[in-house]
Amino acid sequence: MISTRQLRYFVEIADSGSFSAAAERLFVAQSALSRQIKALETQLQTPLFERTARQPRLTAAGEAFYPRARNLLSELLKASEMATQVGHGQLGTLRLSHSSTVPMSGPLLQGISTWLERCPGVSVDIAKLSSEAQLEEIAEGRLDVGLLRLPALRQREGVCIEPLYSEQLLLAVPPTHPLARTDRPIESAQLKDEAFISIPHPQRGGLSYLSAELCMRAGFFPKAARVMSRKTTQLQLIQAGFGIALLPKSMQDIAPPNLHFLPLADPDCLSTVALACAHTPNALVAQFCQTLRECL
Repeated sequence: MISTRQLRYFVEIADSGSFSAAAERLFVAQSALSRQIKALETQLQTPLFERTARQPRLTAAGEAFYPRARNLLSELLKASEMATQVGHGQLGTLRLSHSSTVPMSGPLLQGISTWLERCPGVSVDIAKLSSEAQLEEIAEGRLDVGLLRLPALRQREGVCIEPLYSEQLLLAVPPTHPLARTDRPIESAQLKDEAFISIPHPQRGGLSYLSAELCMRAGFFPKAARVMSRKTTQLQLIQAGFGIALLPKSMQDIAPPNLHFLPLADPDCLSTVALACAHTPNALVAQFCQTLRECL
């Protein structure tokens, strides 16, 4: 079996023009170099060099073998460099997903941009999935990183969920709503008779559960609107007057311009975005997650 050492020795002799010069550049004894070339010629069953008194010359077989041997060494080097880059998280595609209530804006986009600047050989493939679907995809190895809102009702074996950052909840109302004209923070109790376009689902966690919890602290369970959604379409439903919702501040970045966002009187009305990934992430995922932690 031809070895990479034999290929490297052969190419070096051909490039340098002599066994002694090649031995010096390779930091090996000339006798060891000669033995490797002799073994290579034995395997190929043909001489590669004409040994002359002045310098070795490539035979016809050597001339044919040289460019292919050089290309093999070049491809091997590229493969080695690529494997090292992938192993160190410097090359590859990160599969990222986010919940509809975690908009790709502001600090999140800045975190992704910072990571891409640090790792020029990587790319990001972004999709939008529910929190539960993200956890399942990560557990099955089809997704690398998820961004979801707590609480997460179902844990998946092998998946780590880590709080990333928190932000204020705001009351979103249509432009024609009476509260749109107020200039005072809203008390949760004021929303008792309002229709909410998102209420908890028995199999899903996230923002709707948090909203219901805040309402129950004020002594009532949110009344369901006649049209409901847990996706970004809830912004359009609010704008159309179907109801109201408690939404994180970052949703303002993607909301229709005439939607009104009002502060809540309780400063503890916070929503937390969590980072989900495998318990033992590869280098690509680990570096991305660390960058998000630093930026957020």
